[in-house]
Amino acid sequence: MTAPHASKPSLLGVFAHPDDESLLVGGVFARHAAAGARTAVVTTTWAPDSHRAAELADALAALGAGRPRMLGFADARVPESAPGRPRLCDAPFDEVVGLLVGHVRAFRPDIVVTHDAHGQLTGHPDHVRTHRLAAAAVHAAGLEHLYPGAGAPWRPTALHLATHPHSGVGELGPLLARVGKKLWSVPDEHITATVDVSAWLGQKWAAITAHRSEAARERSLPGILLRLPADTRERILSTEYYSRLDTGPSAPGTEPSPGRVVFPG
Repeated sequence: MTAPHASKPSLLGVFAHPDDESLLVGGVFARHAAAGARTAVVTTTWAPDSHRAAELADALAALGAGRPRMLGFADARVPESAPGRPRLCDAPFDEVVGLLVGHVRAFRPDIVVTHDAHGQLTGHPDHVRTHRLAAAAVHAAGLEHLYPGAGAPWRPTALHLATHPHSGVGELGPLLARVGKKLWSVPDEHITATVDVSAWLGQKWAAITAHRSEAARERSLPGILLRLPADTRERILSTEYYSRLDTGPSAPGTEPSPGRVVFPG
């Protein structure tokens, strides 16, 4: 395997739906990809042959994050998103963790990024479930006796949660409230990284609008953003917030090399 870029850690995102990756971490992922780091995204819902999979492919191309990696479970609120498959919320927890462990061990990221415990932004049940699944998978991936058929153990250095502090809700909260949604935020002291991604807004916005079916909906966040004045939209999208969770001691040979795990600088 080619060694990752020396100055930027490799990132694996684990998100519930196509478009979550672009809305929540698009700036940081575009920034890391531009610096030569390896980046990829696993999406837990929607079928790989659905229209949203094609949109996801375009979004990931805009972010430099490779091909879609979709688990193919059904969205909790859109059963037709994966015909014949269970909803992610109903799928056996251990089975889904094993699938994610396989992706972590195959990609061998320095850092995994996922939803926060609230299911940020809006507490969608698939976001909450994906947070729990990703947290379990990150810990299990470094333990050789768990999921032995999923590849050689690999322990990411940290799990970062995409989130919003109470002070960072700003204009986004009222916009969501107008369509009957609530933005879940965390105390400011939970934030370990506040990132200005304004230099990468072009790539981030291209990725968001690649999710064309969501942008066409008035109540979806891409649709809400599309209908805003450009300066308002840029203020909302130009800052990303993260909380870091350490993943504990590693077994020999499973930890990324020292000096490559600065995030998200």
